[in-house]
Amino acid sequence: MLDPSSSEEESDELLEEERRDVLVAAGGGSPRSLPPAPRDSRGREAGAARAASPSPSVLSEGREEQERLQREEREKRLRLQLYVFIARCIAHPFNAKQPTDMARRQQKLNKQQLQVLKERFQAFLNGETQIVADEAFCNAVRSYYEVFLKSDRVARMVHSGGCSASDFRDVFKKNIEKRVRSLPEIDGLSKETVLSSWLAKYDAIYRGEEDFCKQPNRMALSAVSELILSKEQLYEMFQQILGIKKLEHQLIYNACQLDNGDEQAAQIRRELDGRLQLAEQMARERKFPKFVTKEMENMYIEELRSSVNLLMANLESLPVSKGGPEFKLQKLKRSQNSAFLDIGDENEVQLSKSDVVLSFTLEIVIMEVQGLKSVAPNRIVYCTMEVEGGEKLQTDQAEASRPQWGTQGDFTTTHPRPVVKVKLFTESTGVLALEDKELGRVVLYPTSNSPKSPDLHKMIVPKNSQDSDLKIKLAVRMDKPPHMKHCGYLYALGQKVWKRWKKRYFVLVQVSQYTFAMCSYREKKSEPQELMQLEGYTVDYTAPHTGLQGGRMFFNAVKEGDTVIFASDDEQDRILWVQAMYRATGQSYKPVPASQAQKMNLKGGNANTDISPLYTDRGQKHGMDEFISANPCKFDHASLFRLLQRQTLDHRLNDSYSCLGWFSPGQVFVLDEYCARYGVRGCHRHLCYLDELIEYSENGSVIDPTLLHYSFAFCASHVHGNRPDGIGTVSVEEKERFEEIKDRLSSLLENQISHFRYCFPFGRPEGALKATLSLLERVLMKDIATPIPAEEVKKVVRKCLEKAALINYTRLTEYAKIEETMNQATPARKLEEVLHLAELCIEVLQQNEEHHSEAFAWWPELLAEHAEKFLSLYSVDMDSALEAQPQDSWDSFPLFQLLNNALRNDTLLCNGKFHKHLQEIFVPMVVRYIDLMESSIAQSIHRGLEQESWQPVNNGSATSEDLFWKLDALQMFVFDLHWPEPEFAHHLEQRLKLMATDMIEACVKRTRIAFELKLQKTNKSTDLRIPSCLCTMFNVLVDAKKQTAKLCILDGGQEFASQWQQYHSKIDDLIEETVKEIISLLVSKVVSVLEGVLSKLSRYDEGTFFSSLVSFTVKAAAKYVDVPKPGMDLADTYIMFVRQNQDILREKINEEMYIEKLFDQWYSNSMKAICVWLADRLDIQLHIYQLKTLIKIVKFMQDYKSRSILTLGHQNCN
Repeated sequence: MLDPSSSEEESDELLEEERRDVLVAAGGGSPRSLPPAPRDSRGREAGAARAASPSPSVLSEGREEQERLQREEREKRLRLQLYVFIARCIAHPFNAKQPTDMARRQQKLNKQQLQVLKERFQAFLNGETQIVADEAFCNAVRSYYEVFLKSDRVARMVHSGGCSASDFRDVFKKNIEKRVRSLPEIDGLSKETVLSSWLAKYDAIYRGEEDFCKQPNRMALSAVSELILSKEQLYEMFQQILGIKKLEHQLIYNACQLDNGDEQAAQIRRELDGRLQLAEQMARERKFPKFVTKEMENMYIEELRSSVNLLMANLESLPVSKGGPEFKLQKLKRSQNSAFLDIGDENEVQLSKSDVVLSFTLEIVIMEVQGLKSVAPNRIVYCTMEVEGGEKLQTDQAEASRPQWGTQGDFTTTHPRPVVKVKLFTESTGVLALEDKELGRVVLYPTSNSPKSPDLHKMIVPKNSQDSDLKIKLAVRMDKPPHMKHCGYLYALGQKVWKRWKKRYFVLVQVSQYTFAMCSYREKKSEPQELMQLEGYTVDYTAPHTGLQGGRMFFNAVKEGDTVIFASDDEQDRILWVQAMYRATGQSYKPVPASQAQKMNLKGGNANTDISPLYTDRGQKHGMDEFISANPCKFDHASLFRLLQRQTLDHRLNDSYSCLGWFSPGQVFVLDEYCARYGVRGCHRHLCYLDELIEYSENGSVIDPTLLHYSFAFCASHVHGNRPDGIGTVSVEEKERFEEIKDRLSSLLENQISHFRYCFPFGRPEGALKATLSLLERVLMKDIATPIPAEEVKKVVRKCLEKAALINYTRLTEYAKIEETMNQATPARKLEEVLHLAELCIEVLQQNEEHHSEAFAWWPELLAEHAEKFLSLYSVDMDSALEAQPQDSWDSFPLFQLLNNALRNDTLLCNGKFHKHLQEIFVPMVVRYIDLMESSIAQSIHRGLEQESWQPVNNGSATSEDLFWKLDALQMFVFDLHWPEPEFAHHLEQRLKLMATDMIEACVKRTRIAFELKLQKTNKSTDLRIPSCLCTMFNVLVDAKKQTAKLCILDGGQEFASQWQQYHSKIDDLIEETVKEIISLLVSKVVSVLEGVLSKLSRYDEGTFFSSLVSFTVKAAAKYVDVPKPGMDLADTYIMFVRQNQDILREKINEEMYIEKLFDQWYSNSMKAICVWLADRLDIQLHIYQLKTLIKIVKFMQDYKSRSILTLGHQNCN
């Protein structure tokens, strides 16, 4: 690697070179390390020169590598210099404060979380979860999963980092609100309750078994970036932004004395004085930036002086107190951020002693006593145990000959170094003795590291005691509480704590998940004598310090402004301590012990060595002095700020929040302070910001248009002389850059509106499309005072939406792969694909209406024009597929129904251009279909009735059922078309009603003829049983009458109601007349049977030969056998005929009213026939046989008629 010898130069030429390289270097290892070429001509030329240098030769490759190393070195140096300026802004701010009114940003979702979310919703839909839900909720979740979660537009939005969990929940909420509103009302259950329940179930599905959005306890820096940050957190953030190492930060921190408020105030004063001198030099030499007018040059000097005076006033307003602004910002730090307790500054937030008080549990187990000789074997002895400052416990009693117990005593204490006392007593036998006699004692000083196994301890005995070798076997177990991470004895020496090098008992205490403290304790003390918080420290192994007596293995803890040296007695203890402190500090650097430990005996050594680190020397050694001593007034802070803002924005867009380009409060604070302190013009700041935001947006990131609007409005106001920040000078560069950015922004906005479905999928981010349209209107304005005519904005938006129609349809066809299918598929396959494409088109239009119509509320007709343009593109594929269909193919009607149902409910698209085109295509097809169906139905009637077997089928015969089903299906088909044009829709309805009337009329007439022919073929004797086919024909007529009310009645206006009523009454009259005729024919047939019976009775008329012969024969035979009553067999036969035929009619005819009419007419005609027969015999005496037969027949018919009337009455009531 090349030796960065240039790091030792401090000439003006070097500084000028660095200023030239600002726009080339971007630092921090960012993927956007080099800005686009158009930003700076010098950077572009350098890049072009480097790009042209490579050649196949080895020399060229070496030169290219050398240039790369030099470029990396320049970038690193530039980032270090920039970090010095930022660190000073953070250390001593006197212009800006961290904003507290910024909108809180939501955690962004990433691709892995989206996949997990899809799996959770899929598991719910598969029934693999324990969440109970009804069908309506499952349908809502299924729609949400299929339409939203699986959408590639959502995946792209997640990939761009502009989507949060809140966006997902809002889309689901909006979806279910529409669904719940369409549900019927339920008593006792409000729709708000249903919404709340559904959202709770959604949250349960979203969380799953574990909430992946829940952050761990120790949050990363990006996870707290939305909060008010402490100085340490700000330092760490900008270390990450600029790629500064922790060691480099510590060197800069100590060398710049960032913790010294007085030094920082002096530095600010030097900077402000330098800026004033620079302004005066500029005024003397007349070297000004190029402004739009010459008069602005003097104004520029006054603005420089005014800005410096304002900074001086701000600095002067700070209170003169120890720590300077540290006191003001201390409230922003966590309560555990104090570094030192014992001698901390009065303004520091201190960690109280109670925060590091620990609780220990001690177990003291007394086993036995050995060497007890001074008491008699039968004397009673016992032991007591206590932890000093606590209660006292006693063992059981034992004989002196066998002093064994195994008794355990449990104690609690807050002393890390407790004092344990165990005493041995014997009972006093004297009458006047008040206390038992103490035989011996032992005092122990256990720690958590002490051995836990039982051990013999020599006891201290009273003077003149015989038990000189008295020992007690016991075990003291002191637990290590969870908050104690390590403990032991160490030597220590620091600058603020432990200022004397001596051995102390240390405990590493974990106060919270984030705070650790090294505490030193004395005996019998709960609170530490001194403590040091480890936050911000870096621990590492060090070489032995020969001037310090005590300790063999050294290590230290380093933090800005402080170094603490520790030493242990052995290497293993040092390793354990360093590992424990390494875990506690959370440092990125992992300490590694030296390969060969130096073993030194420092007893008797000289201790006059200065142990405080010389940070200035170390800074010089590491090349930091150049950056620290650099004069800020000689730097191009506009270029440096551009780099800083670019790196900060890159870091912000890659953190865990869906920021949409908005900086965090801490970042805004530092950038504001930098601009104020180093004189970065507001217009330049916002122009750079716009440039970066536009570039990110062009590369697919989601940027809030409100943020673009704010920066653009500021720049426009400045360029047009409105002084938004009090600056009245406008440079030529600012004006040119503004016009360039204005053109870029206009193109970007038009592109986003043209891709609104993909830039703002499902209306996310909320309100972004509306804000984009508002920003477009602002960008189109020629100046800030004259509003642009509404027609011009409308013209631009119309052009964008025309492009959007083509873009949306092109991507839709690519998704459906329609081009491949249309070129090679069969007609049926083409139709299927076009039908599927129609469903997708309707879904796109519905989503546009649902999610984007509010944004286009100013121009609803433009959204309708966009939809018409979109559908006109679809009509090309639709027409192609329909032309490929064979003639008289009706498979395309579902396509019409699908499109028509979607269009007729849209007030803007109903009977629009595409809708009318759709009707023009399908009008001939509908007319042709009805013509063919009419011909087919007529032929089926003709063929069916010729071959009809008249077997009963449902309410009629097979032919009638087929006829009525076809007529009803045809009418339902036309009704389901919902033809949008009223006149043609009425024409179709009228034609179908007329067709139904004609078809039913033909069926009735043919059935009447068939009935008469079938009836003629039956005989006239009492053996006649009415065939079921005649009943079926009768039922056909009955069913025809019912069907006319459904198939032949037309709902229309008054102008043709009377005419249609007359036409419809003809078919009703025809059916009624036909029914009457067949009833008359049937009655005539059964009455003819009665006439045959009466003709048989005529043979018994008086005066005939047959009558005399029969009478004589019967009388003669009656003497010998039982002769049946004459005429009864004939009456019984007729009665059986009547009963069975009436049962047949009642069973097989469906209409009771016609059965009743039939029976009435049958009875009337039968009685009339009997009366006529009797009237012909008024002058003749009836034969006894005739009389009995007639009486039985008449009586039966009267009784049967009465029963039939009652039965029919009950049935009608039922």
